[in-house]
Order: sequence, then structure tokens, then C-alpha cells
Amino acid sequence: MRILSSLIIFLLFALSFNSLHGQEAAAVDSLKMALKEAKTVDEKVTWLDELSRTMMNVNPKEADEYGRQLITVAEESRNRKLMFKAYLSNGLRCSYFATRREYSDKSIEFYNKAYDLARQNRMEKEAGIAQMYLAGIYLVIPDKEKALSYITQAFSLITTMGDDSLKAEAHNMYGQVYMGKNENILALRNFLSALRIAEEMKDPGLLQSCYSKLSAFYSSIEDYDKAIDFMVKSYEQFDGIKLKNTPYNRVIYINAIGNLYAYKKNYDIAISYFERSIRMADSLKFSTLKVPGYVSLLNQYLRIDEPKKALDYLNSPAGGNLKQYLTNFGMASIIDQAYGVVYSEMGQYDSARIYLERARPMFENSSNELSKVSFYGQLASFYNKSGDKKKAIEYFLKVKEISERNGMLENIKRSAKYLDTLYKETGNLALSVTYNALYYQYKDSIETLKREKELTQVEAADEQQRLLRTEKEKEEAKKRRNNIQYMAITIGIVGLFVALVVLGMFKVSRGLIKAIGFFVFLLFFEFIFLVFKKNIYSITNGEPWKDLAFMIGLAAILVPLHHWLEHEVLKYLTSHNRLTSAGSHLKNKILGRIKREGK
Repeated sequence: MRILSSLIIFLLFALSFNSLHGQEAAAVDSLKMALKEAKTVDEKVTWLDELSRTMMNVNPKEADEYGRQLITVAEESRNRKLMFKAYLSNGLRCSYFATRREYSDKSIEFYNKAYDLARQNRMEKEAGIAQMYLAGIYLVIPDKEKALSYITQAFSLITTMGDDSLKAEAHNMYGQVYMGKNENILALRNFLSALRIAEEMKDPGLLQSCYSKLSAFYSSIEDYDKAIDFMVKSYEQFDGIKLKNTPYNRVIYINAIGNLYAYKKNYDIAISYFERSIRMADSLKFSTLKVPGYVSLLNQYLRIDEPKKALDYLNSPAGGNLKQYLTNFGMASIIDQAYGVVYSEMGQYDSARIYLERARPMFENSSNELSKVSFYGQLASFYNKSGDKKKAIEYFLKVKEISERNGMLENIKRSAKYLDTLYKETGNLALSVTYNALYYQYKDSIETLKREKELTQVEAADEQQRLLRTEKEKEEAKKRRNNIQYMAITIGIVGLFVALVVLGMFKVSRGLIKAIGFFVFLLFFEFIFLVFKKNIYSITNGEPWKDLAFMIGLAAILVPLHHWLEHEVLKYLTSHNRLTSAGSHLKNKILGRIKREGK
């Protein structure tokens, strides 16, 4: 059975962004209060930004009003950075629903205004950020060539800024664009480059972003175990992220892990994660966060070919909550689509026709061709099952046309197979033969791609191993350099001690010996401190209080030892009745030998 992919695409895209700013519904009041109490322009812009994006989860019309206020406040301040922030925020807010044309068009318009403002005022960093966001929105539409053009321009600006965090995000966006273009090795290299930067920075938020992108990458090449591994790593980063919205974001990630188990066909585990995400959202008293779990459960019943369970779920209280949510956001058509597909699978074609026809206008006006092609495929399947061959041919041709534009080979193959059968049944043998040949052509292409996908998995593993080897070699080279330096310091300290003893054998001023002795002992004991400090990390794990306690204990032993040993050695070396006589005896012995040899 064909899954409600357009429902998944819309909701998960929206919620993937909203998860970054998701707040409990009650938090809206606190944001409004904070805005009311804001005194400075900066404070007003900050709270209007938060409020306008948060309200996209609650009331989009009210969100639009706060978005307009944000632009007004920023424009009246004449502060270019605040103006840039206002336009970018509005673009981001509208991108939450980028599968709807009115929102994607608004998002692009706001991003372009932000970019133009940055470019005209020579704000290169901000210009790069705006181009990166434009790449993201065009990737969703999708217009992959525009997305590649924008991220290329953005990357060239961002890499000159010295901002490692922004550079990592640019690498991630590059990876997403290459992944959209099926250039998987280039995508992986960029994701791993971003991860290296995040690991060096030890930034939990950036690490989380990198791990989730790698999870999406491995999911796209059907290596679901690695995809789950990286998503779990991404989820674990919440332990280091101390933000108010962290509990809400955890819900989204639990649902995402469940979907990965579903793709792996571990359906029982998948359902347990979906139900867990719903329970977590319920405990937070935030009904909107239940929606991803509801959608995932609905799709799960369709995935395992149980339309009756899907219908019961739609008519349950949970389904009622889902319907209410979508209706509030002006997307009741998605519920119509869901009922239409379920009734079609159950053979209730009259009911299916009513619901699918009600849903059709929204998808035909959609700017997102992924959701459009999915709906047309469902319509074509319905008309084929219900016996309307002419309509079935019309919609399978539309599926083929859109799929060819976007490189959706599976859809082209499936459409060609149905068109072959439909034209044969309607007596058009010439077109039947044409589509039969097209079917086998794409079947061979897909088989080739499957082999390439398997090869990509091998290459991805090899790429990771190569990077690990490179990192290991760098680490070993660094270790060798450090060992050489330690050896050189040790030899230097020994040499200085020997020189100090030799000086004590001759008539050298007491002050000079003390001065050199002070320096030698200082160097020796600081070296001991250095060696201990390098080796205590395995005990203290970098915890400040443990480091401090260890260093105090070490100092309590070494500082008195330093003073006592320095005092005793220098006292001995400056006792001329001991070493001076030894030095004189050595000097007389050498000079006497030279005289005898001369005679």
C-alpha cells in the first residue's frame, strides 16, 4: 500500500523546524508578558522573534501579526542588524510550512529582503547566512540547482569569516544539497567535515545537528542501523543542552527514532517509540507535540496494510486531535486525503471519491512537487481500482511528468507499468508497447542504482575509515612531536644540573650559582607539574573541582620539596671548602700533565 507520504512530508518538515523553537502552549503567555515588559529595541526584537515563531504552532494568523510588528520595530530602529534579523526570522517562520505555496513564496521573499539588506550594507556574514537559508528553502520546493547555487555562494563567504560554528552549518547544508542531488560521497564528506568542527568545539547543539544530518544521510542510503545509531547520539546531546525547549524537542526526536525503526521494519519497536512520544507530549501538557506521534501511528497502520486499523485510528480521540490540529492550520484537506486513501484501500470507492476530490485543490495549488506527485499517485491508483481507466491514465501521466522533472525513478517505473496495462486494456497497443519498454528501461536503471546504493554504503564506510585513519595518524604524529619535546626538555634539565655542579667546582661567585640554581630548580619542578597535569585527565575527566583538588595536593608536596632541595643543593655547591678544593685539584692535575708533556 502506498503510504501517505505527503502527510509525512508536510508535518515532519514543519515540526522539524518547530522543534527548534517548540514551547508549551502556556509559555505563549510568558512570552507576551516578556514583550510587554521589554524596554529596549533589542529586547522587543528578541521577544517578537520568539513569539512570532512560537505562534506558528498555535495560531498562524496571530504569528503573522507578530511578524509584522517585528519588522516595524526593527525598521524604525534603523539598526541594520536588527532589520536583517527581523526579515530572516519571518522567512524562517514561513518556512515551517514550506509545502504550501503561499508560505514558501513568503519565505523566499523575506529571505531575499534579508539578503539584499546584508549585501547593500556590506554585512558579509549576514549575507552568507541568508544565502544558506535560501538554499534550504529551495531544497524543500525542490529546486536543487538553485539550492546548490545559493549554498556555493554562501560557503565562499562563510569560510572567510573565521566562525567555526557557522562553517559547520554551511558544511551540513552543502551535505543536504548534495544528498538531494544523489551525490552521496560528496554529501558524506561535508557532513563529516561539519562533525569534525563540532567535535573540536565540543558544542552539544552543533553536535546534535551534525548527528541528525548523518542519521538522515544513512537513512537515505537505507543503512538504517547507522541511521539509528546517529539519531540516538543526537538525542543524547540533550543532556548537555540546557534550554527551556529541550523537553519538547526530546519528544520530536523519540518519534524520529521510531520512524527509523519503522523503515527497518521493526514495527513493534517503532510503535513503542510513537506511543512513548505521545506520552511524553501528554506529560508536558502540550497537545501539539502529540501530532507527530499520531501521524506516525496512522502511517504505520497503512505501512503494514491494515486500512481498517487506520480508519479506526482516524475516528478515535487521537485521530480527532489530529484532525482538529490540521483544521486549525487550514489543512483539513490532508485529513480528506487520509480518509480517501483508507476508503480506497478498503474498496469503498464512493466514499473515497468524495474525500479525494475534496482534497485535490490543496495539492494542485501546492508548490511542493513531492506532496503533489504522491497525491496524484493516490488518485491514479483510486481511479484504476474503481474502473475509471481514462482518469487513471490522466493521473499516471501526471505522476510520470513530475517524477521525470525530479528524478523519481521508482515513480516513473510504477507509472510506466500501470500505463502499459491501462493502454492495453483500452485497446491502444502502440502506447502499451512504448510504456512497456519504458518500464523495463527504468527497472534496469533502478537495479543499477540499487547496486550503486550498495556500493555507496561500502564507499561511505570506507570514507569514514579513511577519515578515522587520517585522524589517528595526526594524533600519532602529535604524540611523537610531544615525546621529542619531552625528551629535549629532560636532556636540557639534566644538562643544566651538570653545568650547575661544574660551576660549583670552581671559584664562581655565590650569587651567580644561586641565580642559575634558582632557574634550574624552577624549570625542573615546573616540568614535574606539567607531566602530572597531562596525565591526571584520566582520573579527573576534566572536572574543575577535581583538577583543583589534585593540583593543590600536588603543590602541597612539591613546593616544600622544591624549596628544601634547592636550599640544600645550593648550600652544598657554594661551600668552597668542599667543591673549590676539588676543582683546584682537578685544575692542578690537568695543568701538571700538560707541563710534563711539554718538557
